Amino acid sequence: MYKGYKEVGRVLIDEDELASMTDRLAQEINRDYSGKEVVFVGLLKGSFIFMSDLIKKITIPCSVDFMIASSYGGRTFSSGEVNIKKDIGQDIKGKNVIIVEDIIDSGITLSAVLAVLEGRQPESLKLCSLLSKPARRQKEVRIDYLGTEIPDEFVIGYGLDYDEKYRNIPFVGILDPKYIHD
Repeated sequence: MYKGYKEVGRVLIDEDELASMTDRLAQEINRDYSGKEVVFVGLLKGSFIFMSDLIKKITIPCSVDFMIASSYGGRTFSSGEVNIKKDIGQDIKGKNVIIVEDIIDSGITLSAVLAVLEGRQPESLKLCSLLSKPARRQKEVRIDYLGTEIPDEFVIGYGLDYDEKYRNIPFVGILDPKYIHD
């Protein structure tokens, strides 16, 4: 048990490592978009903590918007069917857009979101993800800004959930399998 979180089998990425990753990613984005403006599109709900920490370190002009798209529906695996529940509220034609995601697992959701946003003719469209789980990839997506790759284990915390729980854990941990009810 970690810091009172009995559901965590073990800590995968602690708070200091998360802060370092976020610092590095913000520095890369600030460098790459120096003198430009960027629209950050967070994919809810999982990206909200990571995106909040990232945006605090962005020094270029930017705006923020959100989408809700999912292919999980309370399970630990993708259903393969993507549902966009909330769309962005601004026109991105001719703008630099960075999608901010918590984790890229199967790639199914991201692939669909990228297709939708590419159709809106942004100047550029890039992807920033805290985590990538390549062992589960079903659709390849190019990750332009990546925190780190992780093993094929179900993770929770720092915005990542299991059945809408555990997002508030301040680190990324591996969910103890006895708490999975698929």
